[in-house]
Amino acid sequence: MADKKAMTVLILMTSDVHGFVLPRDYGTGEPVAKGLAKAATLIRRLRRDYPWHLTLDNGDLIQGSPLTFYHARYGGDTPHPMVACLESLSYDAAVVGNHEFNYGPGVLTKVVGEAKFPWLAANICRKGTTEPAFGAPYLLRTFPGGCRVAVLGLTTKYIPFWEHPQNIAAWDFIDPVEAARVWVPFLRGEKGADVVIVAYHGGLERDPESGEALERLTGENQAYQICTEVEGIDVLLGGHQHRGVVAEVAGVRVIQPENDARQLAKVLLTLERDRGHWRLAGKEADLLKVGDVPVDAEIERIVRPYEEKTQAWLEQPLGRVRGDMRINDPMAARLADNPYIEFVNRVQMHYSGAPISCASIFADTCPGFSAQVTMRQILANYMYPNTLRVLRVRGETIRQALEVTATFFARGSDGTPGVNPAFCRPKVQHYNYDMWEGIEYILDISRPVGSRVVLLNRGGEPLDPARLYDVVMNNYRAAGGSLYGMFSGAEVVRDIQTEVSELLTNYFLEHEWVEAACDHNWRVIGCSGEEQGRSEARAYKTDVMA
Repeated sequence: MADKKAMTVLILMTSDVHGFVLPRDYGTGEPVAKGLAKAATLIRRLRRDYPWHLTLDNGDLIQGSPLTFYHARYGGDTPHPMVACLESLSYDAAVVGNHEFNYGPGVLTKVVGEAKFPWLAANICRKGTTEPAFGAPYLLRTFPGGCRVAVLGLTTKYIPFWEHPQNIAAWDFIDPVEAARVWVPFLRGEKGADVVIVAYHGGLERDPESGEALERLTGENQAYQICTEVEGIDVLLGGHQHRGVVAEVAGVRVIQPENDARQLAKVLLTLERDRGHWRLAGKEADLLKVGDVPVDAEIERIVRPYEEKTQAWLEQPLGRVRGDMRINDPMAARLADNPYIEFVNRVQMHYSGAPISCASIFADTCPGFSAQVTMRQILANYMYPNTLRVLRVRGETIRQALEVTATFFARGSDGTPGVNPAFCRPKVQHYNYDMWEGIEYILDISRPVGSRVVLLNRGGEPLDPARLYDVVMNNYRAAGGSLYGMFSGAEVVRDIQTEVSELLTNYFLEHEWVEAACDHNWRVIGCSGEEQGRSEARAYKTDVMA
């Protein structure tokens, strides 16, 4: 036993940073407890205490904030700010996330080429091959004493259900479970890894303790399946779901941080060497909130020039609204037609030529539009780089979609409407509640799920379930992902390649005034009297102001 030694390896991981660096809200300018600049302070501090370490990003790095939107559109050949930040922090590797593809192959290729660190994705292969598209899909680090720690990168296979075909035409997305079955034994055997870490841009589809499904098992998230079906994994670093998790699944330590660098994932591996072999003796995992941690001065210096250009762009005036198009109460805005969602749907119909449209309020933080509209407000409301697609679907398909939309609501014992927990866990999905224009409908949330559509007309006549209708929606919805599989495989009548945020911008630029109005073509009933009254009062107020 004389040759026995021990060492501790620190693993640090960010995930779903989504382009947020400085801790300020882009909509209000107020300080917020998030951002890579805060996480950077923790990273540098922790690494001083542990000489043997790995620092990783788990995907969805380059999309999601006005900073990264502006750079993707107007940054030209300048280095990507997120890559520059990770380089400054000496990141060892990054995993390719689903949102890395949003700006097209040109932006992704440029970002990967700029980085000195590798991008890992074992299950994203060159089209028609089993060859990982971004090079070796693993990182193998040998620490003093010969201890070998391997990191295997995997990505959700669900990307083709969301992404534009032209953005992913060069790649195939295979099952990450199957990829892990190939690469984990390879790392253990041929590469002699003493520790294998899977960095998976995906989350837990089942409760880690009970094994009960947390969501519809579509294959979007497969972390539980990877842990239970693939032998030889010590730690799984998760992401994608935007929720903090520390758990144990089949002996695998699982950790994933919240989005926007609100948390830093920390894993401590204790290894012991006995008779020439290293053995993993302990695994500790913790999520560190950035909270009141100060901003890292070097990261702030790097990002400042990019941020100044972004802020100037966000302040550009675009147009004016006559009336009230603000969202003061997100629940009320989802219970009855309102000027904001009416406007978004009308813009989609205007540029697509489709007679029917559906759209959503993506998050409760969406402010709507004030009297003077700026680029900042456009992106605060429409933060995703979605484009539009016109599908030709039957009336029955529209009814099915509305029944899914109606499941958004859960009634309290007093009849007060709330959000169905399925739309909040394991990930907040308010963007999966659609509001429609071009049809008239009523949803009664006091009725059982599956029978809540109590009125569905077009032009005052019942919608024909067998007739074909052209409907415009964003490309994410049109792909049939998440809850809306009924749209998958529908005939595509037209693809509008301009992003919706740009279409909204263009509409304001083309019109001196935009009226805040709505036709009240839909509403939700079955609420408590008080909430129903608030909804109807809001609708009346909108009519008067319009």
